[in-house]
Amino acid sequence: MSPVAEMTSRERFLACLRGEEVDRPSVGNPTTLATREQMEATGAFFPKAHFQAEEMAVLAAAGHEMAGFDTILPYFSMYVEVATLGCRVNWGGPEAMPELLEHPLRGPEDFRLPADFLDRPPAREVLAAIRSLRARYGDRVALVAKVMGPWTLAFHLHGIQNFLMKLILEPEVARGFLEVLTPVSMRFAWAQLEAGADVVSWVDNATGDLVRPEAYRDFLLSVHRKVAEQVGAPVILHICGDTADRLSYIARSGFAAFHFDSKVDASRARELVGTGIRLVGNVNNAKTLLHGTPDDVAKEVKYALEAGVDIPAPECGVPLSTPLANLRAIVETARSFRHC
Repeated sequence: MSPVAEMTSRERFLACLRGEEVDRPSVGNPTTLATREQMEATGAFFPKAHFQAEEMAVLAAAGHEMAGFDTILPYFSMYVEVATLGCRVNWGGPEAMPELLEHPLRGPEDFRLPADFLDRPPAREVLAAIRSLRARYGDRVALVAKVMGPWTLAFHLHGIQNFLMKLILEPEVARGFLEVLTPVSMRFAWAQLEAGADVVSWVDNATGDLVRPEAYRDFLLSVHRKVAEQVGAPVILHICGDTADRLSYIARSGFAAFHFDSKVDASRARELVGTGIRLVGNVNNAKTLLHGTPDDVAKEVKYALEAGVDIPAPECGVPLSTPLANLRAIVETARSFRHC
């Protein structure tokens, strides 16, 4: 078989999501790729890069320009949707990620999605950043939209412990939260796609660190199947933590890919999902990327690729002090690996 011709970053990333033959494995991060080193090089710093479009675009592009990733994603926090809905957020700074300061939603019956949601900052600024990046890069780089799914929005708006108690004591109320909050995620996803994004990163943290696998099966699986059918683009699901015991359900979600944590061994993940879904991940952040060497990173990436991970990536948003050399090591290792 003749080798595949060299592809653009966008072609490579989308082909890997489709399971097609590529010139080399793609590298992308569906969560957050911003470090202090990138901020200093670009002059675009937190907190402005959380809520100002030009700062978002400049800092997000550094993941491609400086580290060589095939993707660009300008939404760095987890709080754009809830901040747009009016929640108070401490946006942090160059050394600290944002913090949500309140959980104001008492029940699903109290929620109303504002008609002008997409015209309010910071959602408006994310859309402007995506339009700017698409104009700059054309079809050369894959642009990733990011949304918080209804489960994560319920954590933010109602409080993690409050929502988890609803799952046990008032399951119909929990379902009510998911029902009224899913349109927030969908509207923001569609808007980012219209602005120029190619794929959607969908963050719904129904992790094994907090709930049993039956919670994902009984509450979220049907929601995710509808999302996969309706969003109109490839969707990458992200869930932090140990998800091994729910991977068989996630594989049936209809999503294009699952972005997973280093708490799940890459070989085990591939065994559990079979061919039902592409895998993105699962290079360890806290130990390997933050404190390891490029050689340490290369060993993890090679292991993941040999185990059947389709797109090697950090397991989640990278720590702000992550050395750029370690991010580049993910890309360099993928470049030397010849199948996806």
